[in-house]
Amino acid sequence: MGRPLRSGALTLVSLRVRDLATIADVTLELGAGLNVLTGETGAGKSMLVDALALLLGDRADRAAIRPGAAKAVVEGVIEPIPESTRRRLDESGVDAEESLVIRREVTTEGRSRAWINGSPTTIGALASLGESLVDLHGQHQTIQLLDANMQRSLLDGFGHAEPAARSVRAAHEALATLTREQNDLAARRDTAQRRADWLRHVVREIDAARLRVGEEDDLGREATRLAQAGTLAEHAGRLLASLEDDETGARSGLDRAERALNPLERLDTDAAGWRELLDSAYAALDELSRRAREYLDGLAEDPGRLADLERRRDLLQDLRRKHGATLTDVLATHDAARAELDLLDTAEVDLRAIGARISAADQRLTAAAAELTEQRGVAAARLSREVNRLLPRLGLTGGEFSVSLAPLPTAGPDGAEQIVFMVRLNRGMESRPLAHVASGGELSRLMLALKVVLARQDAVPTLVFDEIDQGVGGEVGMRVGESLARVAERHQVLVITHLPQIAARADRHLRIAKANRGGIATSDVTLLHGEDRVPELARMLGDPDGDAARRMALALLSANVSA
Repeated sequence: MGRPLRSGALTLVSLRVRDLATIADVTLELGAGLNVLTGETGAGKSMLVDALALLLGDRADRAAIRPGAAKAVVEGVIEPIPESTRRRLDESGVDAEESLVIRREVTTEGRSRAWINGSPTTIGALASLGESLVDLHGQHQTIQLLDANMQRSLLDGFGHAEPAARSVRAAHEALATLTREQNDLAARRDTAQRRADWLRHVVREIDAARLRVGEEDDLGREATRLAQAGTLAEHAGRLLASLEDDETGARSGLDRAERALNPLERLDTDAAGWRELLDSAYAALDELSRRAREYLDGLAEDPGRLADLERRRDLLQDLRRKHGATLTDVLATHDAARAELDLLDTAEVDLRAIGARISAADQRLTAAAAELTEQRGVAAARLSREVNRLLPRLGLTGGEFSVSLAPLPTAGPDGAEQIVFMVRLNRGMESRPLAHVASGGELSRLMLALKVVLARQDAVPTLVFDEIDQGVGGEVGMRVGESLARVAERHQVLVITHLPQIAARADRHLRIAKANRGGIATSDVTLLHGEDRVPELARMLGDPDGDAARRMALALLSANVSA
């Protein structure tokens, strides 16, 4: 209340739940900052968190559908949509407007369906989108901070080491590319060495054939002429006779035409233009006669030549059978074999050159990884100090947080060390990886300490905390409330709590109550304003009707307003 909130931050505006467990039809109207849900144990508070998890791609359980209902429906509205999310939705074919409306249905038959802004989507796509929108912190939820990749990303963000991390990734990719090139060249060289005798045979065999593209067509035409030389000569002779026969040949016809044209030219000048056509006919006839005579003179049965042609055609067919479907393919096989043999002469020189480039690339990767390691070491120490400074205030007096940077044998795309968030929840215990610590109230408070420190780097806009106050009370509860309020300055925070110290910090206070309706337990939600919050805080203090509890509730609210 009264705290400045980040303008334009994406928030979960509303969450509507129908026919899920004890919830018949409930709508949570949420806002920016700290949203608190309170109510008696068993009223259905955690069920609303389960509904939110379902909305964001969690596994559906048809047993959770309200008795007598055919399906459970959860619908959430998120706004405004940042440009990065809008682009992501546009790429997936979802119409991204001012608001993001997500809907999930689960039927009693076990079917589950989901929509984003009215467009059907897969549960996997919904879960992927949900990871970037809401971070659920509860005793039974797996949270992003347990993921090794997320821990590395958060540490680099906290230490402003992203540019160094990108340099390492680029250097590793350059080295990997050169290594692949080296391995490929070495493999091709080894293959060529094993195939050298065969390759030389292929080159010699094809070279000896002296192939010419299109040769087979020429051989086929010549073989056809030789095989049918007699028949072709007979037809060519008749053609020549039809042109040159003194009585019936075409030339005789043209001579008669010329004799008829002469008097026409003298009597009618219009006929003079026909002379050119007649001359063209003579020229065409002469050319046709010449070609027919040459063709006839060239025709002769030559069994020896025909045998040579058939042997050549057999050779070409054999080469095609062994080396390619066409002569072009055979020549390509020759060129490939020649190039593979040439590789034997150049591979060693090329491999030495690539080796030198790999050595230089490896040095660049080593230097970039060393720079990143140094920045991560500084960030790890600072992150540990800042988190550990908060732990006693959150009731974890024996807790200790640290970041392990375990060196790797060689630098990889993510650097030269494995990053693991380590935690010791109680004095005298050994530190263990955060991912291996049993979840519960202590772990939730440790997560809260991390969230307070990492709030500037965390891009997820909405954080949900369930059971974060487990085993907490008194002054520690006040400190937990303060920490949640700090996180809520940069994120939308939704907290389910039994602590009035936390509830009094709320920018938006919702009470969950359960009643018996129609013989079925039903949960309802009420938004509390101003003085309406006093009875609920008094109830949380243990005496809803007591004057002392009411005065304490008013004091908590007043302290929060003045803060």
